Amino acid sequence: MAKIKHHNFLNTVHEVFTDAKNAGVLHLYAGGNSFSGRTIEIDGRELYHFGTTGYLGLEQDPRLKKAAMEAIDRYGTQFPLSKSYISNPLYRELEDSVQKMYGHPIVITKNSTLGHMGVIPSAVDDDDVIILDHQVHWSVQNAAKMLKTRSVPIEMIRHNHLEMLEDKIKKYRDSKRHIWYMADGIYSMYGDYAPVKDLMSLAQKYPQLHFYYDDVHGMSWVGKNGTGYVLDRMGELAENVLLFGTLSKTFGASGAVLACSNPRLYDKIKTFGGPLTFSAQLEPASVAAAMASARIHLSPEIYDLQKELRERIDYFNACLSATELPLIDQNESPVFYIGTGMPKTGYNFVNRLMREGFFVNLGIFPAVPVKNTGVRITISRHNQLEEIETLVEAMEHHFPKALEETQTNAERVFHAFKLEPQAKSVKKVVDGPKVQVFDSIGQMDREEWNRYLGGQGVYDWNGLKFLEGVFQGNAKREHNWSFRYVVIRDESGVPILMTFFTLSLWKDDMLADAKVSQAIELERHNDPYHLSSQVLSMGCLFTEGDHMYWDTSHEWSGRAQHVLLEWIEGQERSMEAKMIVMRDFPKGTPLHETLYGHGFLRLKMPSSCSVELRAVESIKTYVDGLSSRNRRHFRKDIQPFLGRVKKQVVQKLVPTQLEQVKKLFGEVQARNLGLNTYSFPDALFDRMNKDPLWEFILLESLDEPDRVLGVMFCYNNTDRVYVPAFVGMDYSALEEYAIYRQLLYRTIERAIEKGFPKIDFGMTASFEKRKLGAVVQDKYAYLQTDDNYILELLGVMEGQH
Repeated sequence: MAKIKHHNFLNTVHEVFTDAKNAGVLHLYAGGNSFSGRTIEIDGRELYHFGTTGYLGLEQDPRLKKAAMEAIDRYGTQFPLSKSYISNPLYRELEDSVQKMYGHPIVITKNSTLGHMGVIPSAVDDDDVIILDHQVHWSVQNAAKMLKTRSVPIEMIRHNHLEMLEDKIKKYRDSKRHIWYMADGIYSMYGDYAPVKDLMSLAQKYPQLHFYYDDVHGMSWVGKNGTGYVLDRMGELAENVLLFGTLSKTFGASGAVLACSNPRLYDKIKTFGGPLTFSAQLEPASVAAAMASARIHLSPEIYDLQKELRERIDYFNACLSATELPLIDQNESPVFYIGTGMPKTGYNFVNRLMREGFFVNLGIFPAVPVKNTGVRITISRHNQLEEIETLVEAMEHHFPKALEETQTNAERVFHAFKLEPQAKSVKKVVDGPKVQVFDSIGQMDREEWNRYLGGQGVYDWNGLKFLEGVFQGNAKREHNWSFRYVVIRDESGVPILMTFFTLSLWKDDMLADAKVSQAIELERHNDPYHLSSQVLSMGCLFTEGDHMYWDTSHEWSGRAQHVLLEWIEGQERSMEAKMIVMRDFPKGTPLHETLYGHGFLRLKMPSSCSVELRAVESIKTYVDGLSSRNRRHFRKDIQPFLGRVKKQVVQKLVPTQLEQVKKLFGEVQARNLGLNTYSFPDALFDRMNKDPLWEFILLESLDEPDRVLGVMFCYNNTDRVYVPAFVGMDYSALEEYAIYRQLLYRTIERAIEKGFPKIDFGMTASFEKRKLGAVVQDKYAYLQTDDNYILELLGVMEGQH
């Protein structure tokens, strides 16, 4: 499988955003010569604006506009000096006003992103630890990651999971001075809250616990003087809390603000805070607009504005409650999220609403899991009650149409968000492909299976019979796999699509950087199932190759793929899988668009290698046919070592050999943390040794005849392909005898002797295999996760170890 390295992640995000951009729902440009806040022009059409984060509408307040214009006239467009030297003349009044709002010392920053980058490294000491809520804003996570260079541990918990938080606190309470928990006050996608009061109770139990809140989406529309949700819930700003608010968004101006009631910590942050020291200060227009807004916040008017917004929020909630739309979190914030599940349904729904005259935001990966795509709707004072009601009517009308047009239903959407469907979807009974599912290859016709999926890897009929015997009835969880065989047929019973899946326990870091896996393995000494999940995977961890037959020329080919994907969703729920993996596809697979639209992310896998041997008479003929460079490699790096070991092909190992090859395979697996999997059961090797379709290519020491230096475990697939499935090596003799290169060469030699037309050389080590004539092909996997927690956790760990 592929490793989710940083560039791989960025490529994935790029593809997702490009897909949404091409659908016309992202990277849009507003038009028009002016803004009212109530409407926004897109492609020449005036749409009602339900996408703003200016919830109180202050960005259009005449007082803020006038103050900004006057400041430009008096002081110019900017004040180009670092604030460490001197602040523009308006700053002192703004700082005084905002400090009155909070009742505590404040620091004003250029924006919240730069603010986090300045404050977090200053506030967190080297002997502290950071714990992130996995949905805390990217800007907080990014700033926290800066502390990796100082070896500050960074942990992550599932969203609002206080039991998990307490476990992390217990882990560090005896070794760390301060334990910083970082969270949002109001989360920007679903509009849900941090459990502030419960968290403060936890701090009473653990005095080391400190909080860092990003409350920019809770600002202005709630709380005394509009100071936000977090302070409203706390009542008083505790000394163990750093609180970020905003002077933009609902505040109507620009910039951000940090409030801190701890004098020592405040002085430390204020004196020197990275970007706080070296970045440019707010422009005079922004400072003046913020001053005008602060005056409103310090007056009784702020509560009138909050009340007006509350009336609109309540009305929207009341309208939604009369529908069956999947509102993901019902609360009293101005942020609402209607789930669509699949991205293509989200695109369709957003486009329908825009054609109806409403602008809303698309929620998409990485802000939310791909299969939790949806529409984010924000309510502001600009919105009128009749427009709110009409929006709900439009959503109620277009939501089922968007579902139908993208071949899904409401029940699937509710399941994607782990919500209880309010009403069962009524599925239309139509003629079309019929799906058959079996839980054993023994229930499948051997000839039919081999006709469509034989001749690859270890998953012809006999190979799967072998694997079912190995991975069932074992003592350990990771050694027991559930198999599902899927055949989708047309009305005549002819297969349109055929594949198989397994449910098995994977290490969550199987796709991570090897250094991350190395650190996680230390935790597994005490808890072997730390960071592991049940995964529903096409194929299995033992097999490689094209795991799916799909007749793209069949008139029902498109319908067959939709039947398969709906079946997979049902299996994910019934088997309680945390991830779905469809794998071993070429880059140009015709399934790409469909899988992306259904919420799958594409990730690069290690390349696949194969060797064509048709019409090759001998190993000499084969070597002579290599390129001049590869022949030089053979003469220099392989040929001199061939006579230094004894090679033999064994159908049945004696007990001493069997124990040695088990150990040698274990050596390879233990070192392969770049593809970190659980071990295989001992029964695997015992059954290989009894199965006539398996054989072992051994390299033995000439000086110690009973010593096995290397082994290739090889499967004979229906006389159509030779499969070196695994390798075992003695690493103490690896370079002295060129063991790996010799095993590759001997495998080719053996396949030619047996008359196989092809070798499936599998993945990894493509560089070495290419030098012996292997054809290398890029392969991709499509992955759909239960949520983003594991991906984000591994991203946080990347670079720490």
